Amino acid sequence: MSKKNSPRTDLVATGRMKSDQPHVVPVPPERASTVLFPTYDQFTAKTRPFFYGRFGTSTHRAFEQAVMALENAEHVLLASSGLAAVNYALLSFALPGTHILVTDSAYDPVRYFCDGYLAKRGVEITYYDPRLGSDVEKLCRENTTAILAESPGSLTFEVQDIPAMAKIARARNIPLLVDNSWGSGLLYRPLELGADVSIIAATKYIAGHADCLIGTIAANDDEIAQKINTSMRLIGNNVSADDVYLAHRGLRTLAARLDVHEANGLKLANWLATRPEVSRVIHPALPSHPDHALWQRDFSGSCGLFGAIFKTEERAKIRAFFDALDHFGMGYSWGGFESLAIPTWPQKHRTAVPWQEAGQAVRFHAGLEDADDLIADLQTAFAAMAKA
Repeated sequence: MSKKNSPRTDLVATGRMKSDQPHVVPVPPERASTVLFPTYDQFTAKTRPFFYGRFGTSTHRAFEQAVMALENAEHVLLASSGLAAVNYALLSFALPGTHILVTDSAYDPVRYFCDGYLAKRGVEITYYDPRLGSDVEKLCRENTTAILAESPGSLTFEVQDIPAMAKIARARNIPLLVDNSWGSGLLYRPLELGADVSIIAATKYIAGHADCLIGTIAANDDEIAQKINTSMRLIGNNVSADDVYLAHRGLRTLAARLDVHEANGLKLANWLATRPEVSRVIHPALPSHPDHALWQRDFSGSCGLFGAIFKTEERAKIRAFFDALDHFGMGYSWGGFESLAIPTWPQKHRTAVPWQEAGQAVRFHAGLEDADDLIADLQTAFAAMAKA
């Protein structure tokens, strides 16, 4: 029996070319629309590794194998973005006349999809308190066909009790889907905690360089994986071989990069917690976080994404702060090598648990720069805020 590798080794070793001849290290981007079959029997075979470019090439298969190892999954499907991955998974279970449960802390474009697409097609959506845990059972109905969790939440960073929720979902035969973008598979493995589907915006930490869009969907149950795969094929999902290549390249250094993101994120979060301009720092790895015990139990580490609440929301002061930043860029997404900071407004996206905290919410992403330089940048921005 072969020795089981650590996840860090799997990131480097899986999905690579094997040959007794000289060969390149990376799996090259194999771009194709048409796949040719030399014989009639090969063309009509029931099982074919490749048959049309939209369904992937060897580039796609290699990356899928690597993500299977990362997530400890039997099946991995690729989508054109993280949002597409979540939406495809929901579409596979949310049919007209059904009911789904969606965490109130979900990525806001997912909410737009639920309210702007699913609801208009006869699907009823209930947004639930992300801290319900096993009490989510009280919201389940006879026609509930999916539960979507996101742990931690996109803007407010609640950690959900996935094992407790999985027990309820399994007893009721309701698939539990988890957005695992923050944990990226290396820090968090929802499938091992009982979830049915783990979804990652691989655009972020896996790709790691802010240069491609891609999402992954991992599952162990054959029927669930087939159901999602069928939906994706019917809709015409397609992922560029070039984006897959970039994500696979990024995956190789995920562990090393996350170490720096984690260290920088914690140093920045602890420093911000001492600032008089900040009323609260929201980072699951800090003991001050209300879900810190859950994070300690279920996660093996943290990344560079966290939030903070400034004591003021005066527009002139907030503008001065952001305009003074140099190393922190203002832009959407996160997980790349660069640090980011954006103002957020959670109150716009909450219904089950209205956001009532005073002050400007800010989301930080700690990149790979030197942490002391990042702190100096924030000091300059706070000084500009004070003068505004």
